[in-house]
Amino acid sequence: MEDAETKNSMQTCESFGKNNVHDWRAAPPKSPDSCAPSEECIRVKARMNSIFFGKQRKTWRAGAGIVLRAVSAGLFLFAAAQPAARLMAQSERDPVAQFRQIADDLSAARQGGGEENQERTEKALAFLDSLAIPVLNVPPIPHLEEANQRLAALASHTPPVGENYRLVKLGGAPAAYAMVVNFGLGGPAAVRIYASADGRYSLSAKIDHFVQKDFFDSDIELASVSDSEPVFVTISGRTDDLSTGQFTVWRLEGNHVTALWISDLLQQSTYEADASGFHLAYCSQVDEDHPSNCVKMARDLYRYEGREWKRVETVESPVPKQTP
Repeated sequence: MEDAETKNSMQTCESFGKNNVHDWRAAPPKSPDSCAPSEECIRVKARMNSIFFGKQRKTWRAGAGIVLRAVSAGLFLFAAAQPAARLMAQSERDPVAQFRQIADDLSAARQGGGEENQERTEKALAFLDSLAIPVLNVPPIPHLEEANQRLAALASHTPPVGENYRLVKLGGAPAAYAMVVNFGLGGPAAVRIYASADGRYSLSAKIDHFVQKDFFDSDIELASVSDSEPVFVTISGRTDDLSTGQFTVWRLEGNHVTALWISDLLQQSTYEADASGFHLAYCSQVDEDHPSNCVKMARDLYRYEGREWKRVETVESPVPKQTP
């Protein structure tokens, strides 16, 4: 019965609104608690609103609280994520940061026995090429000291143990240049060769274990051994307690390098390159019962003559005293 009355009252209200819109607008406002008999719909509407809000107020407040807490948490997470996002974006835009990250990853992968990523290695080496080639093309001659200072600043660790990048002048006319690359302690290593063609230097040849499968690419040093031709020696290893290293002589020929001579792994090895040739000292005989002990040392003198690598002298040298 009450629903029928409510329906009739709402219809009366609707009819009133349609037929007396001008009178309604002109009429003074009435108190919500009073209503003319002909406007009983207002009392019914107010009563329905109070019932509705009375039942829903607690639920609405609880829901609003949940929404506000969810929004606040979302804003907090968004704000917290911004520094990390900015750092990632900065790293993606900063080639130096990218290079350092790759160098660090390559070193960690080698030490951890993981697979080495050739694509990332090539990306890091290409970045070094992009730094070296403009330096080499600055007339009249490249400023290697300044360039090597900048290359040293690329190290991803301080101190940069086992990590270094250095340009070295080779022989030839015009001279060729090599960059020695060591990607950190225990990490892979490589050599990049740059030669001049038509007055412009560019990457001419590569030495790494992807190109030369048997190359001992660890803690490389390099020594030029000819003024007339780009001939040089790479020294690999020598970081263990016995200074065990391997020595390889290379010659640049056009757009590739040729290995002229490769030594065995030589224990207690030292070397020196000067005007008279390449001096190599090493343990020539070890104690079979105690392989870490040397019983005979030798010192060889090598020279690059007539486009050949020759050993021109071998002499015995004193055995260094064993450290107790």
